[in-house]
Amino acid sequence: MNTNNAIRLEELVEQREPDDAVSEEPELRRSVEQEKQGKVDTNHPDAGRTGLTLAAEEKLAAREWEIERTHERWDSRQESSREGRSRQLAKAGSVERRQEFEHRRAGVDQWADPDRKDPRAELTQAELSTVNEQAARLTEEHGGMTRAAISRQLAERIADGMDVLDAVVEVIELIRDEAGVIVPIDQIENVDRSEVTVEGRVTQLWTPSSRAIRQVGLIEDESGRTKFTSWKKSAQPMVEEGERVRFRAAAKNWYQGRCSIALTGWSEVHFPERGQWWR
Repeated sequence: MNTNNAIRLEELVEQREPDDAVSEEPELRRSVEQEKQGKVDTNHPDAGRTGLTLAAEEKLAAREWEIERTHERWDSRQESSREGRSRQLAKAGSVERRQEFEHRRAGVDQWADPDRKDPRAELTQAELSTVNEQAARLTEEHGGMTRAAISRQLAERIADGMDVLDAVVEVIELIRDEAGVIVPIDQIENVDRSEVTVEGRVTQLWTPSSRAIRQVGLIEDESGRTKFTSWKKSAQPMVEEGERVRFRAAAKNWYQGRCSIALTGWSEVHFPERGQWWR
């Protein structure tokens, strides 16, 4: 090989080696965990602005200002005047609509008229005393309604000329029709509802005739007894013979002219005597 060509080749190699050489030092990069922790530290309320770039500091300051401006009212009051006026207008509209409804209802029920005074004010002293006594008795025996509500119902009927005994009977039927009121078992079929609430003692249990039935038996109170059925899908707790139970929202069933009850998924079973150590 020519000496001049060999010298040129060596010069070209020496010139290319620094550019083509591969650096053996590793590139420093943040791991995924470090990036996550960095975001957490940056956005944490106690982190402050330490370590942030100028752009990040300006962005954080703008966000804090926007949050403060959003939560602060222009008049520095608990509620703005616009919200207060809206609430007053809504309340006044509700009162006006209710009064309008009560006036329309007065065409059917004269005691619903808001302009008419309380019916108890139209009774004599003796009639008012009888109403209070009967209201106290019905509240203690049946519950479901307050004493004031029962006395008003009695007063309305007596003021219309109804006999005290007939008024008491009508109010008792009204109380029994209220949801959640414990109904005597012998009056279940007379309640104008598809669900009733009864309380009594389980006097008998027998083997179910279907796999879909969890328990079947008899429940009895002072007035009578009836059959009850607890379906497996209702997932109601098990009861035992001799145990006192309260079935709430039990569905009424009719079979061969007789009324019974069934526990559904909407029913509730309570045990008044459970947890009483003296029993």
